[in-house]
Amino acid sequence: MKKILISIILINILTLNSLSDELNDCSNYSMLSSKYYKCKTDNFLKDTKNYQKKEWSEEKNKLENVKDKVLN
Repeated sequence: MKKILISIILINILTLNSLSDELNDCSNYSMLSSKYYKCKTDNFLKDTKNYQKKEWSEEKNKLENVKDKVLN
């Protein structure tokens, strides 16, 4: 059971690096092409997800701090 759990954790850690949230350079495409708009949309979605993760992580930290204060 431990081997399975460790292997799952390692697989998840290794795949996180491959799913980086880097924005694509859309200047390679013509502004009238559908690839350009798809690229822009993908960049917008990635940017929005990154912003939400950042904001929620701050709020989670605030909640954890309040929980610690209440428990103490």
